[in-house]
Amino acid sequence: MEDTFNAFIDPELCIQPQGNGILNGTHFAVKDVFAVKGHRNAAGNPDWFKSHAAADQHAASIDLLLKAGACLTGITHTDELMYSLNGENYHYGTPVNPRSKDCIPGGSSSGSAAAAAAGCVDFAIGTDTGGSVRIPSSYCGIFGFRPSHGATNMDGVIPLAPAFDTIGWMARDARVLYKAGQVLLQQKTDPGAAFKQCYYAEDAWELAEEVTKNTLISKMAELKPASLPVLKSRIADELLGTWSAAFRLLQGRQIWETHGDWIKNTHPKFGPDIHDRFEWASAIPKDGEWDKANQLRVKIRNRLRDMLGSTGLIVIPTTPGPAPAIGRPLQEVEKTRTSTMQLSCIAGLAGLPQLTIPFTTDDGKPLGLSLIAGYGQDLKLLAWTKELLIHAANDEPASKK
Repeated sequence: MEDTFNAFIDPELCIQPQGNGILNGTHFAVKDVFAVKGHRNAAGNPDWFKSHAAADQHAASIDLLLKAGACLTGITHTDELMYSLNGENYHYGTPVNPRSKDCIPGGSSSGSAAAAAAGCVDFAIGTDTGGSVRIPSSYCGIFGFRPSHGATNMDGVIPLAPAFDTIGWMARDARVLYKAGQVLLQQKTDPGAAFKQCYYAEDAWELAEEVTKNTLISKMAELKPASLPVLKSRIADELLGTWSAAFRLLQGRQIWETHGDWIKNTHPKFGPDIHDRFEWASAIPKDGEWDKANQLRVKIRNRLRDMLGSTGLIVIPTTPGPAPAIGRPLQEVEKTRTSTMQLSCIAGLAGLPQLTIPFTTDDGKPLGLSLIAGYGQDLKLLAWTKELLIHAANDEPASKK
């Protein structure tokens, strides 16, 4: 395969399907943190590549997709050890955002998003800890899904922060996203009652840039989400900035527990932003502020799960705005990361499924509108969104199709 978008670390790898199923005839790419038999992961860093052996078997999720009839076509780039939302890799370069070529693709599942958006594959697999599937999906103008925490099999996936890590997937077509979900969630049918209530999270929408907010609200009105009643509500008793700070602390401590020994023993060369992030994580004590952050996480999880149950949805912008430009100063990168994580931490702290739907501003910039459902309502959210968009497309005047 010709890698014109710098999406792949190994564009030539091809593994044929190992069975027949609902993914027959589809091709998928996988982020370079999933075990693929005979392949040595780099996880975005050459020193990781040098210090780890090739896998002797596929990750469990890869096996499921191959047995369902999909063909694995290429392994994609990631930010270093998945610890970024940006997509600019110090060692391997930046995958091209097919929808905004002067802008970042988002990370850390940057190559997977670029490959799916460019049409190199039908769908792509990544990981999402703090937003690493949802954000690049929004920036690249595709559908992206983060499941309920624990809903998918993580065997054979390099961890970042296990309490928040999930497998996520991306596609240009909501129907393909749904089929991949059936396989990865190991569910054939959509269980449970229909969605009955949509919460418009005012504190989340206040974080959106004006054009983003206006565009997404107008698109949401066009969708007419199955005539669900919409209730305006502030979802955080505290500020979302407080939620994000708690998430960052909890995630950072887990990241150091996961990779600290390897870093101390190997002394890898990191890009400046990743180096600073790991250095900060290494100094987080597991007491005091960490304990308070964990107590807040439990409170948030219980509150949101009770609020949503099996029939509620929260609607928010996926990111505050469209993809930022490539090559910004580190200070600007961190500022964007901080504001973006105030949105992405909501589902992460509560362990909830989130689906981002692609839309476009009048001047052609991709944006994402996110739906967050109750715990375990993953397949229902995928199926409901698919049907919603099919109906919206059928209702659209022929002149606009």
